Amino acid sequence: MADLSIEFCGIKSPNPFWLASAPPTDKAYNVVRAFEAGWGGVVWKTLGEDPAAVNVSSRYSALYGKNREVIGFNNIELITDRSLEINLREITQVKKDWPDRAMIVSLMLPCEEALWAEILPKVEATGADGIELNFGCPHGMPERGMGAAVGQVPEYVEMVTRWCKTYSKLPVIVKLTPNITDVRKPARAAKAGGADAVSLINTINSITHLDLDRMVALPIVGNASTHGGYCGAAVKPIALNMVAEIARDPETRGLPISGIGGIGNWRDAAEFIALGAGSVQVCTAAMLHGFRIVEEMKDGLSRWMDEKGYTSIAEFSGKAVPNTTDWKYLDMNYQVIAQIDQDKCIKCGKCYVACEDTSHQSIAQLIDAAGVRRYEVIESECVGCNLCEITCPVEACITMVPQETGKAYMNWTQDPRNPRAEVPG
Repeated sequence: MADLSIEFCGIKSPNPFWLASAPPTDKAYNVVRAFEAGWGGVVWKTLGEDPAAVNVSSRYSALYGKNREVIGFNNIELITDRSLEINLREITQVKKDWPDRAMIVSLMLPCEEALWAEILPKVEATGADGIELNFGCPHGMPERGMGAAVGQVPEYVEMVTRWCKTYSKLPVIVKLTPNITDVRKPARAAKAGGADAVSLINTINSITHLDLDRMVALPIVGNASTHGGYCGAAVKPIALNMVAEIARDPETRGLPISGIGGIGNWRDAAEFIALGAGSVQVCTAAMLHGFRIVEEMKDGLSRWMDEKGYTSIAEFSGKAVPNTTDWKYLDMNYQVIAQIDQDKCIKCGKCYVACEDTSHQSIAQLIDAAGVRRYEVIESECVGCNLCEITCPVEACITMVPQETGKAYMNWTQDPRNPRAEVPG
């Protein structure tokens, strides 16, 4: 059976599934329940200076799909609203009672060296395994010069990271904001400051929807609202891309990554790990479905690893990174053509409508004398865009079949159709 245990920048954990710094890790009661359910570690909800932050009511909103499935989740909650003393006391006790689980403490303070120098020894005294610097919170805290206000300035990221490495022996994980043009720059700054790892992504600035009767966005506080932090399944593609960018950047390659963003099942976790993550953090899925989801996550990942012959997480961590490249290096001579399995086709015509109206008019609608419809691909017109496959409601009814072109690999930098092609000298 596959071994799910990991060692992430020196921190050991029985499995890669950690709860992210958020409401589920706000107090000992929650964290103990999580450990009892089988989570490998937690990142304790962000601690700050006393007096503690004050939160508003209400705090959450959501973007729904069919049947009220929560696709995206928005929150305007701040860091912990409990005292530093209570948090530190509970962290100490939980770590003592659960020594085999990873205990990471999230921190957020103003950019004043003395404040960091004061709090770090207190956190270290709890027995915690590491600290995570919250440089990503997009609401409430940036207005105070913290959170994303730090994460968006690489010089600040490097400065505070270096302070933490100076005043603490614990591994330092820097949590990055996605609300930035190029996530590689703060990642490089974190590494320059001595960070042991980075974690990403934090939440994305968002407004999910409005109450059109009251003309105010949700969540509503009195008669007003504000932008919040967006998370959940909808942010996974953004998170995967940012993880991959850091994993394949020559300046940060090899820097341990804790992947966060829309992870709700074992497959999501495996994708983050394949793109370079050494651990994964979960929040929204746990808030929507409870802590026991980790049982299926662990079981599913273990079964998949056994099927693929992977005996450890490290064996496939980063394995997809070499296959992730810039567009200009993709093979211009590679071609696929859509193929419709007539035995599986339910004759709904969705592929035809999509292709006819918005793509390349490469699907023919044939109607016989009895009025029975049939859809066929016009191969000479098909560019292999995948739209028909995506719109088809029947799995594996439409597949994209590679074509033998007889042409060698050629990327855009070499293509003679490129006016700036790199012509061999």
